[in-house]
Parts: sequence; C-alpha cells; structure tokens
Amino acid sequence: MREKLYGKILFNFLASDAVNAAAVIEAGSGYVVPGIVSNQYDSIEAAATKVKELKTVADMISVGLGGGGNVANWKKVLDIAITSEPGHLNQPFEMAPYTKGFLDARKTSKQLVNALVQPTGEVGKIQLANSGDMLCVEEFIDIAAGFGIESIKMMPVKGTQHLGELIYLTKIAAAKGIRGIEPAGGIDANNIKDIVQGVKNIDIEFFMPHIFGSTIDKETGETIPSKVREILAMVEGL
Repeated sequence: MREKLYGKILFNFLASDAVNAAAVIEAGSGYVVPGIVSNQYDSIEAAATKVKELKTVADMISVGLGGGGNVANWKKVLDIAITSEPGHLNQPFEMAPYTKGFLDARKTSKQLVNALVQPTGEVGKIQLANSGDMLCVEEFIDIAAGFGIESIKMMPVKGTQHLGELIYLTKIAAAKGIRGIEPAGGIDANNIKDIVQGVKNIDIEFFMPHIFGSTIDKETGETIPSKVREILAMVEGL
C-alpha cells in the first residue's frame, strides 16, 4: 500500500484515465489510491481495461461498487478483479469473505477486500448493507476478523453526520486487529479536517476516505487536481 500521511491517512479518488490518475496522485502528494466504480462500465472487459491502464501509474487501483454502494454490483466488481487484479475491492460485508476466499484460492497477486456496512445513527451499532441487520460494533468486528476481513468501509457517513460512529468503529477495529477503515459519502474540503482529526491518534494501519462527488468535474468526469490539493491542504499540519 502507498505511503501514508501521518503514517495512516490515504485518500481514494476516482480517475478517468492514466493521465488524470497521475495528476491526482501528484496533487495528493502520493497519498492517493485512484479508482473506478463498476457501474460506469458496460462490460467487465471495459472496466478491466481501464484498471490495467490506471495500473501503469499506480500499483493499487480501487474498484468500487458504484451507484451509492449498490450491493447488487458485488459480482461485477469480483469479475473485474479476476480479470485485472486491481489490488483493492469494495464489497458488501455479506459477500466480502466469499470474495476474499475466492481470490486467495487463485494464488495470484494479493488483493485487499473491504467490507461495506452502513451507519445507524447510534454510536456502537452498524447496519449490514445487504440484509439490513443491525449489530453492535464489537460483535461485528469479531465476526469480520474471524473471516479474515482486513478493512471496513462505512457508507454513507454524510460528511460528519456520523462522525462519532465512525470514530468508535475505528477504535474498536484497531483494537481487534483490523487493518483499515474507509469512510465514504459527503466527504469534502469542508469536513475532511474534522474527520481526519477524529481518528488521527487511533493506532490503525490505514484510514482511507473515499472522496468522489465533491472533486469531480461533472462535464468531463475527471477528478480535479486542484480540489485534491485543497483537501490535502486542509489536513496537512494537523
């Protein structure tokens, strides 16, 4: 995984092509994992081709579900990963252990599979994105760790609306050996400082906000490097 700000912070931004990915990585001082979302591609082959293009400028590419974390896209993400070995996959929790086991059994390059859950509005509780079941964080993390899940994605955090839940999840995950936490949804230059400040002193291997909508040029579909620089500037020197 890439060099991390404060030894733990990474950022996930979408990239339209290799040129855009390189510009975004440079704007983010290297603390960036570029990515795509599966719903923007009509075929597995088209998405895999894009991943391979992006891998010419980054050693790890993130493949997202897309559609606001649409769990129905889990198989499409897996098929893209089988074809292109991006290095980082987004999956609903219910399918993450299967995906990880399937990829591990292939004995190809190591790929990190996160497990998507949703906030509930109550600190100490999470909701499973597919089934809607609600679990206490400690119970959930024990289950995830038992399945060998390495990273938990919480979405939608709606900026700082669920910050208390996110911080609590990060603390428990770190204490129980989960490598990473990945928040997504409504994160931008106005709230990234509060989010990073909330977890900065938690001893977890990586914390990677996914920042899409607020940084993308709606006409070109490219992530805007100046927006990336603005976000990085907000958290440098904390």
